[in-house]
Amino acid sequence: MLVLLGFAMIAVFMVLIMTKKLTPVLALIIVPTVFGLFAGAGLGIGDMVMDSMKSMTSTAALLMFAIIYFGLMIDVGLFDPLVKFILRKLGNDPAKVVLGTAILAAAVSLDGDGSTTFILTTAAMLPVYLRLKMSPVVLTCVAGLANGTMNILPWGGPTARAATALNLDVNDVFVPMVPSLIVGLIVVLVFAWLLGLQERNRLRTTAPEIWDDVADPSEAFDGGAGRGGSVAAGSGLGAGFGAGRFGFGRNGSTAGKPGTGGGSGVAVLEDPATLVDDHDTAMADTALDPNRSTLRPKLFWFNLGLTVAVMVVLVANIVPLPFVFMVGSAIALLVNFPKVKDQGAQLIAHAPSIVAVVSMVMAAAVLTGVLNGTGMVKAMSEWLVQIIPADMGPFMAIITGLLSIPMTFFMSNDAFYFGVLPVLSETAAHYGVDAVDMARASITGQPFHLQSPLVPAILLLVSLAKVDLGDHHKKVLWRTAVVSVVMLAVGVLTGAIGIG
Repeated sequence: MLVLLGFAMIAVFMVLIMTKKLTPVLALIIVPTVFGLFAGAGLGIGDMVMDSMKSMTSTAALLMFAIIYFGLMIDVGLFDPLVKFILRKLGNDPAKVVLGTAILAAAVSLDGDGSTTFILTTAAMLPVYLRLKMSPVVLTCVAGLANGTMNILPWGGPTARAATALNLDVNDVFVPMVPSLIVGLIVVLVFAWLLGLQERNRLRTTAPEIWDDVADPSEAFDGGAGRGGSVAAGSGLGAGFGAGRFGFGRNGSTAGKPGTGGGSGVAVLEDPATLVDDHDTAMADTALDPNRSTLRPKLFWFNLGLTVAVMVVLVANIVPLPFVFMVGSAIALLVNFPKVKDQGAQLIAHAPSIVAVVSMVMAAAVLTGVLNGTGMVKAMSEWLVQIIPADMGPFMAIITGLLSIPMTFFMSNDAFYFGVLPVLSETAAHYGVDAVDMARASITGQPFHLQSPLVPAILLLVSLAKVDLGDHHKKVLWRTAVVSVVMLAVGVLTGAIGIG
């Protein structure tokens, strides 16, 4: 009965948020409450939720003050030079922008913290997406793919949990999985490029005036000279939106110069690197508005030094992370906004993002509390072990890798690695499958796991990008499933994941 209720609860939850019948916060509260009562929790459901919520408070505090800190850094202009640098390197090509997003997210993911990765990636790339009228859902999809794949790093958490649960050395678990990690990242980059091409084609359809005079759409993005005359601004595209050589000009015109060669009517525009500096009007409605009153250019080096110090302390893990961002936010507010009135205004300005994230973290405690408190998680894991046929025993590592995809999505990593994995590993031992093979297979589901509404970092990502969680899931889930399966297959082919 608990097994059926558990799977039914998860299915109803997913359907409701993906069809947008309920917001994620309401679904996280209402669905588990109803199913918990059906499971016989009674009035004890309150204690289940409160016990789960206690473990969420530090995470909520971390996200709250991380949003304040990095939101403040965006306001004062710390990331403006980074965005300009990215634009110089990527130009205005949506395909290159999406690919750059994946590379940036993967690089920042080296610190092992998903929240930091998503904050920095969104801060750097969201203004670019808005400027090019690209879909923010593509940003969250690519960032989620990259960070989820990198989550198998030893300091990311899951690998250490798997090793600890099975009494193994973490290096023995991770090192043989490096080829899987590399191939997984390649698949992520391929997905990013394809998504970028889709965005390029979508913009060509929604803004045909930009493409009418371009013989080959790719020419508008490459280093060669695009053909055609001037480019109109187009409805809703801001001031002078263009692609590649059709860069950003003022007042809806291209800042071009007379063309040289290529036939009549050719207009070869300035190099994109020079056009980046002429972006005041195009950025007027974004978080990087060059005329915003919160800019503090004279404090750039102070803010950079403070941010580096915060990141060093964060990676060193010498004090609790929520306290790091509390102190960092306090110092940043005090130095950048000495007046009490301005400090209050800054806190109010970031309140919507804080409420959106913290409310989902607290609501997630209802789902985890009911799953654990009613025994649904334990019943579901035991049922899965029982239904595995005996002749499939030698393939327990592969089965575990496949099971890790949905199971780590619907339960916490702690629940899976410390509750389910030992049971699966003990069963596999009877068929000659080593514990280290089970541990390696179990971490291949992490790309999928990172998209779970139970992961605070993904809630932070969709909130910062102002993307609906259901829209994010529609685009990202099947792609992360592919990455997970590919990583598992590479592990098997390289011998890192053995068969009994």
